[in-house]
Amino acid sequence: MHRILITGATGNVGSDAIKSLHDLRLNYKLVAGVRNVEESRAKFADYDLDFVKFDFTDPATIEAALKQCDVLFLLRPPGLTDVGKYFKPLIDQAVASEVRHIVFLSVQGAPLNRFIPHHKIEKLITESGIPFTFLRPAYFMQNFTTTLREDLVERKQIFLPADNARFTLIDVRDIGAVAAQVLVRPDKYANKAFDLTSEEPLMFRQMAEKLSRGLGRTINYESPTLWEFFREKRREGYSMGLIVVMAVLHYLPRFQKTPPLSPWVEKITGSAPISFEQFVCDNSEVLSSL
Repeated sequence: MHRILITGATGNVGSDAIKSLHDLRLNYKLVAGVRNVEESRAKFADYDLDFVKFDFTDPATIEAALKQCDVLFLLRPPGLTDVGKYFKPLIDQAVASEVRHIVFLSVQGAPLNRFIPHHKIEKLITESGIPFTFLRPAYFMQNFTTTLREDLVERKQIFLPADNARFTLIDVRDIGAVAAQVLVRPDKYANKAFDLTSEEPLMFRQMAEKLSRGLGRTINYESPTLWEFFREKRREGYSMGLIVVMAVLHYLPRFQKTPPLSPWVEKITGSAPISFEQFVCDNSEVLSSL
């Protein structure tokens, strides 16, 4: 029986990976790496899993957790960008603890972008000699239920400097389903990388139209200049760091080719990826009120 450690277990991807692993009901021991064990027990009360304290800023918790781990599902907390400070020691400890496989949640396009943390972490893992699988998802549909939700619900708009750039998308539930398959059969997917997308690239104007139809109310799309975007988000109280991340994520694709679609969700899970229309239908309540 191999032991699977899920970092970031209480986040969207971690939670969906745990749900998908639970549904598989195969022979493994599942361990959730969390910062607060007692709170997490309540969240996952319906699941058969163990808990271990895991904090990326506390090396002692990392060492203790990795000693209980054969397969590691590594999810980078959004706020941790210093790869040398936080991830080099973690990968070194994984080697010392004889972790057999690392599944890393990267991002589509990581091999071509040397400046993002995902590229650097992939390089560290590859150089470590530990067998790996890189999952490279597209733009999360769940951004609409988190970062973009207030604009959508309160102002009935999408306010992003993306102009007519087309984005490949993915529902987080599909990422969790793919991750589960890889985590229980790591040898089958060793030393490979998989882009994860749905079946249709969309502009935000098209997403607004689909949201309007699905929610039964008009959602407008406005593409501001960078200065207008910065000024409005500062007025709303967003941090400088978050504004910069949002601006880069949505502005730079205007000058890049649309990322390619990928068949890997269906090939790995046996099911077609969730469409944007289905995402809207499944999340209509949370997309309609705060």
